[in-house]
Amino acid sequence: MGKTTMVQKCKLCSQNNSIDILSNSVKPYEAEDREKFKTIMDFECWGLEPVDFQPQPGFAAEDTETGTTFSDINLLEKDWMDYDEKAQESERIYEVTHQFVKC
Repeated sequence: MGKTTMVQKCKLCSQNNSIDILSNSVKPYEAEDREKFKTIMDFECWGLEPVDFQPQPGFAAEDTETGTTFSDINLLEKDWMDYDEKAQESERIYEVTHQFVKC
């Protein structure tokens, strides 16, 4: 079991419900995964079901050719851009989308 990500108490029945990210399931999204959905983490849900994803600041990326790393990427707007000095070109993440698959 991973670290509890969210706990919420039901106002009607007072039951605690939770969503946990299973830490051993977290996988990077690689360049070869571009433009397709890939499972990047699994959740264990008790009484709750995720329906939306709002990215928070703190993502990281690495240019596969130059090795330049970008940290603390903010994807709140679902787009990000920076400049890679080594490659002398812009780096960009755009149109971030998601889907939840129930197992």
